[in-house]
Amino acid sequence: MNVVFREVDPFNCWIWIKFFEIPAEAEKNYLDGVFDSWYVLGRLGGFNSENLQTHEEGSELSWMSYNNDQKESSLPALMHNLGVMEYQNLWSRCWVDFGTSDSLSIDILINTLNEISNNYVKIDQLIIGGENKDWSIEEHEDLVFKN
Repeated sequence: MNVVFREVDPFNCWIWIKFFEIPAEAEKNYLDGVFDSWYVLGRLGGFNSENLQTHEEGSELSWMSYNNDQKESSLPALMHNLGVMEYQNLWSRCWVDFGTSDSLSIDILINTLNEISNNYVKIDQLIIGGENKDWSIEEHEDLVFKN
């Protein structure tokens, strides 16, 4: 799976996936579930890089002293909105308003889609941001800050 970044507006971002073959209905349902789950984690503040205490601790977590004050003092990092996954031939796309969630959310999505591509449905390319000449976009109905 090749990952490409184009112009990224965190409040108005399209995520594009190009498959090697047109995905079957079951594969589409699986991907829809992945994006829905990713959004729920983001909406609930899961992609907050100000509080990565266990990650920063390293591999030995036994008897770790978790700093609850740090957890409470972190600024909210909430994903605002996610559009419905759309499919057209070899392509799928999804609109997202990342809100204040951190770019950690994109890394987690890339890691997840890479595993999906290796084991479930082969993904040729993942494009974060920008437009696709094969599939024009309109201003998304849930866009908060209109151009």
